[in-house]
Amino acid sequence: MYQSFIGLEVHIHLLTKTKVFCGCRSAFGDEPNTNVCPVCMGYPGVLPALNIEAMRMGCTVARALNCHIPEKTWFDRKQYFYPDMPKNYQISQFAAPLGQEGYIDLDSENMGKKIQKRVRIKECHLEEDAGKMIHTGTVSLLDYNRAGVSLLEIVSEPDMETGEEAEVFIQQLRRMVRYLGVCDGNMEEGSLRADANVSINLPGKGLGRKVEIKNLNSSRFVRLGLNYEIARQSELLDAGRQVTQETRLWNQNRDQTEPMRTKENAQDYRYFPEPDLPVFSPDPAFLESVEATLVELPVPRRQRLQTEYALSYNQADVLCEERAFADYFEAAVKAAPLPQQDAATRVANWLLTDIKHILQRENIPLSNIAAFKLTPARLASLVLMTATGRVSTKNAKQAMEIAIAEDRDPDIIIKEKDLEQLTDPEKIAEVLCSVHTEEAATFAEVLAANKAGNAKRRRSLTAYLVGKALAKTGGRADPRIVGEQMEALIGGASCVF
Repeated sequence: MYQSFIGLEVHIHLLTKTKVFCGCRSAFGDEPNTNVCPVCMGYPGVLPALNIEAMRMGCTVARALNCHIPEKTWFDRKQYFYPDMPKNYQISQFAAPLGQEGYIDLDSENMGKKIQKRVRIKECHLEEDAGKMIHTGTVSLLDYNRAGVSLLEIVSEPDMETGEEAEVFIQQLRRMVRYLGVCDGNMEEGSLRADANVSINLPGKGLGRKVEIKNLNSSRFVRLGLNYEIARQSELLDAGRQVTQETRLWNQNRDQTEPMRTKENAQDYRYFPEPDLPVFSPDPAFLESVEATLVELPVPRRQRLQTEYALSYNQADVLCEERAFADYFEAAVKAAPLPQQDAATRVANWLLTDIKHILQRENIPLSNIAAFKLTPARLASLVLMTATGRVSTKNAKQAMEIAIAEDRDPDIIIKEKDLEQLTDPEKIAEVLCSVHTEEAATFAEVLAANKAGNAKRRRSLTAYLVGKALAKTGGRADPRIVGEQMEALIGGASCVF
């Protein structure tokens, strides 16, 4: 039995309008090599200028990760040659990163398994991204649009032990940066990507020989890649062989890691302070602006929703998937004049079933629910009407669909369409008498089944008759009153109630 040690290096593209050290547009999907200039292309004699918004966003993430922001931070040149790095060096942070010695508390529940662990954050540092290499047959093409884009690297300590823990780390971090509005977290587009370091050893013997898995672009691949690598290294040690310190890639088609390059010695990048950028000393106004951007983060919010509104873990977790979705939920609960927990349960049920389905149908992402025609106040009115029995759930859903299609108030639609629930016992009795006349044979069968003690047959026929009565009122009759009067009829009452 071996002990595993997992550390992650997560890179996130910050949502700055321009690149980190020049004024070029920062956007995904533009025509190749259209967002470039002498600065990000590394022409001789040019000078970089720090994008202060990138620094602010980086510090916001650092504070959300409970990191310390030092009194002075500066940039370094990381020397290395690679075709997608035009300058042959990268402006990064080495000696004084903007965020230091933080932590994130993992808190997740999946398939009945709980993961609760504190993972230390070694540092957060700001740097420029490299360009993109595109390999087509025997030709390699270079797109420098991404070169110089604001990139924040978050480095954890090797505190995780399983692929599942690393997956939760990525998922929580992705939600966190989306809540903060600093990154879209789109792993498919590369705006959030991870490298994983893993080693195993006998318990109590410390770190083993490290293997790096590069460019994992989904939390699922993080889990699968790490668990595969732990199993592979365990087999090697069981066979009396050594683990090679190397960099590997995850092959998603074969569900396995494959060698990329050996890495026996630590790489010497020959860091030295970037001479063209001054030391950055955050003043009180800057630090206050960072604190002002902090919001209630996904995990604390999920925990609060569970406690405050008596929701299940799964309900609260889905509601907190996006900040805008959770905001919508709480706004609807506050707008519904019902006891808070009752309102919360009803709103959650609407959101997690019908409304989420409609959002998917209309191609409206949860993060953009503010554009949804059914406002929180309109949902609250539907919740109140169904809770008080004014409208049946079926008719409320019908009114909701019309309200969305026509961008109108559901209350007005319910009045116009005469969708309010029928609760007048005399009017319902008239309907039942009509059904009694039309379905005399069925009533006779119910009486026969009742006399014979055939409860199953009796329930089936009674349900059929109740359905007939409800259909005659267009689903408006109160099912409870219909059921009570139907039982009275079956028991021998006359058609005059």
